[in-house]
Amino acid sequence: MTTTAALSDTGWAFDDATGPGPAMSRLLATLPARPSLLGLGEPLHGVDLFLRLRNELLRHLVEHEGFRSVALESDCLAGLAVDAYVAGGAGSLDDVMAHGVSHGWGAFAGNRDLVAWMREYNQGRPEGDRLRFFGFDAPTEMMYAASPRRPLTALRDHLAACVEPSLLPDDAALIDELAGDDERWTDPAAAMEPRRSVGATASAVRLRLLADDLLALATAQTPRLRAMTSDDDRWLARLHGRTAAGLLRYHAVMAAASPWRYARLMIQRDAMMAENLLAIAEREAGRGPALVFAHNAHLQREQGRWEVSQLGQSLTWWPAGAIAADGLGDRYAFVATAIGSLRPRGLGAPAADTVEGVLSTLPGERRLLDGRRLAAALDDTGLEPVRRADNTDDHGYFPRDPAHLADSDGILFLRDVAG
Repeated sequence: MTTTAALSDTGWAFDDATGPGPAMSRLLATLPARPSLLGLGEPLHGVDLFLRLRNELLRHLVEHEGFRSVALESDCLAGLAVDAYVAGGAGSLDDVMAHGVSHGWGAFAGNRDLVAWMREYNQGRPEGDRLRFFGFDAPTEMMYAASPRRPLTALRDHLAACVEPSLLPDDAALIDELAGDDERWTDPAAAMEPRRSVGATASAVRLRLLADDLLALATAQTPRLRAMTSDDDRWLARLHGRTAAGLLRYHAVMAAASPWRYARLMIQRDAMMAENLLAIAEREAGRGPALVFAHNAHLQREQGRWEVSQLGQSLTWWPAGAIAADGLGDRYAFVATAIGSLRPRGLGAPAADTVEGVLSTLPGERRLLDGRRLAAALDDTGLEPVRRADNTDDHGYFPRDPAHLADSDGILFLRDVAG
């Protein structure tokens, strides 16, 4: 058997006519367990093709594999508005995309199409069969993080409606008093200047203690809360509570004048992502699996690494996927997307000795490969590809690491991406 034939036997080709859905079903059939979360990674952000393929896959997974939700790398609290909209709530698509999807990604056509399709699908269906939308990212942007005031207030209000007032560690006005104006938390200058951050102020430290007290009270009052509130209300309260606590930790790191500050921020962000993913898996356990879509670097099982030339550092961290996989075991599956060329973003054809170069020798423009079978086939044929060294013009591209091919359940390979 030739090398090309051996590698071709590790996956399935697809085109625009067949779409990636049937290939994904074949891959899912090889897994040791049905996943609760199926992570689909993209190698960089802002490429329409990745969003369109994700939408095709979700439709197939909903119709043929029983999937009932999707989770995006977007603000977990803002995403509540999107979930309400796809369930048939009031409002316009323009408004929900502008305010419910963070990082400016609400403007992408693929994301608009996703939300519009989910709302249409849900029409006339019973509540238990409707599709749900989740954001699983922290309420952070590139240059700032949100104030903890709103999620902390939401947690306190949930508790105040159910427990004796004497058990609450504060009065209703204290959170507003300590947090102050939300704008002081979102100062973009704090991203580069730790001294501008409010994360180390006395009021922020006191808010962290208050968040801890409220979360402890929620745990202590679990039986009472279960008797008095719905599953949805308790889930929302926990979401707000862990988000407030996570934001306060994030702001504390922003205020730290440490040479490893950026690595610590990445660690904190992915830890918050992982907490949200595990909570989504728990919530959706009785309904069906969730498709999770984010950058490969957030969903991979292996340790993340980012060479940041501006800092002269190699940042390493355990991404959300690795943490979720540790908690879910075989119920977490990950499919990475790999690309050959993306010329509109400055990425030409891959060198022949790279993972992407080897995959480019396979027939067809698009393939879904079994990661473990691919790694084994490369070993059998004696090929030892290297990690790709070229990058896109925005340095947001992460190539596949040949040492970790077997850590991916699947690899979605696209030979040439137009833009």
